[in-house]
Amino acid sequence: MNSKFLRTIGAGLSVAVILTSCDGLGKMIKKQKDIQYTATPNPIEMHGDSIQFSVSGKFNPKMFAKKVTLTLTPVVKSAGGGEKSLKPVVLVGEKATGSGQKIAYTTGGSFNYTSEKFAYEPSMRNAKVELRGEGQVKKKKKAFAPVDIANGTMVTSLLVRNDEKGIMAKDAFVKVVPANQTTHIYYVINQSNVRPAELKSEETKSFNKFMTDNLNSPWYEFKGISVSAYASPDGETEKNEHLAKDRATSGSNAIMNEFKKNKNKDVTFGKTKEQYQVATTKEDWEGFKALMEESTMADKDLILRVLTMYPDPDQRRKEIKNLSKTYTELANKVLPKLRRSEITVNIDKKSRTDEQITKLMTSYPDSLSVEELMYGGNLTNDVNTKVQVYQASEKQYASDWRTSNNLGVALLMQNKTAEAAEAFKRAEKTANGQPAVYNNLGIIEAKNGNRVAAMELYKKAGGAPETKYNMGILNVRDGKYADAVANFGDYKGHNKALAQLLGGSAGAVKETVEGSNEKDAAYVYYLKAVAAARGGNNAEVISNLKTAIEKDGALKAYAKDDVEFIKLRADSGFTGVVN
Repeated sequence: MNSKFLRTIGAGLSVAVILTSCDGLGKMIKKQKDIQYTATPNPIEMHGDSIQFSVSGKFNPKMFAKKVTLTLTPVVKSAGGGEKSLKPVVLVGEKATGSGQKIAYTTGGSFNYTSEKFAYEPSMRNAKVELRGEGQVKKKKKAFAPVDIANGTMVTSLLVRNDEKGIMAKDAFVKVVPANQTTHIYYVINQSNVRPAELKSEETKSFNKFMTDNLNSPWYEFKGISVSAYASPDGETEKNEHLAKDRATSGSNAIMNEFKKNKNKDVTFGKTKEQYQVATTKEDWEGFKALMEESTMADKDLILRVLTMYPDPDQRRKEIKNLSKTYTELANKVLPKLRRSEITVNIDKKSRTDEQITKLMTSYPDSLSVEELMYGGNLTNDVNTKVQVYQASEKQYASDWRTSNNLGVALLMQNKTAEAAEAFKRAEKTANGQPAVYNNLGIIEAKNGNRVAAMELYKKAGGAPETKYNMGILNVRDGKYADAVANFGDYKGHNKALAQLLGGSAGAVKETVEGSNEKDAAYVYYLKAVAAARGGNNAEVISNLKTAIEKDGALKAYAKDDVEFIKLRADSGFTGVVN
């Protein structure tokens, strides 16, 4: 190469250095290590699926050249090599053209910048935030050395367990149903003898047939006999009292004789006086009032007023009998119904036993009522059996929303979200706005990532504890930690403890999880390790992490890259656990 060319190149470089020095950009680049940058938070954090952070910087006096425009661009560099450049911040010297944050030359200055919110991507978990600068004076540009200002992304909110709670519809199954049987014996005025025709009435025949058919049945428990005898309120009070007692005796004896016709010596029910509990009403004014209220008699309201105006029975009788035409109608249509003995056999009808229902619900489900099937589904903890039972119940009782709803909850337990969604849709058609169905449909939306739709359904479902819990999970995923803690309420467990930690109460974690049935789970020990890291207790971090990894080996790799433990990455105890 000839010497003339070399002299020309050298001269050009000298001019460039002189020009750069004159505009101050070169000096800035030489002193760039003195610029103080701070990222907040550091590590950066994800909340509600998004990341946002701030950067502040400080320039010493006589550092920021008067004509320089400095453009700083934060870049998120993912572990896999991907990059995301964020909106830049523009800083300008005192005499620089263009807009931006002014930095004085003589006194120096500082700047503050907040990034836009941007969506978190899994590759950002082990990322770094780099600040890239470019200085410019007129058309001349010069790159500053990139500066790492933050490490990784804290994604602890992703530890929320999406264990939404489905609501099973309740059964109306009862193990004992009252099956009392009642018959009446009616008497002639002022008499207490039982007429043979009374024992041949259709009511008494039906009563006797039930007794004959079921006294030996294992499904019925016969508990006793109650006899209530009455006199109509048209006679003298003292006489009516004796008359009611006599009717109680004659009624009891008549029914007892009917029971004695059963020649089976093993059947003793109803055959002895001790089994009868007798009560009498000497003047059945209440019965009289009830019959009058049901009647269509012309003077109905007048008679009811008499009963209200005159508490004395003799005065009542006098006033009513003064209504001669009306009294005749009363004597023919109303009063005969009050001269009676009412015999009630107290009976409990027993249901199938749990063992019988458990056997039939899988072998002969069509032999069970919908209530027995709903009840039976709760007798087993096996999810596959639950699905089988609720499928059978839906097949037989499709119009009952509970069958489809409970099938959907069981399918959720099998992680069959699509099939569960179809079952809940079928339930919705006949549920008429049942809160349980809205709750369960909300779970489907949540699992499909439709958080807004899920929250709307939860709100329609009302305030059941299960629904509040499910809302709390959404709150965590949305970054609303105080709302999450409130919705979790008295629940003790991992998700509430996580919400407390993310809300700034790391010290509450241990107490919350220790009082739960999740306290021995691997993910709980991991959460306690995170809480200990935030509290600076390295010994507890290592102890809890060790237990967590022993219970779930997959947590080892996760912990190694978790920036919650970034300060411990040089600690031999930590590396011994995660490597």
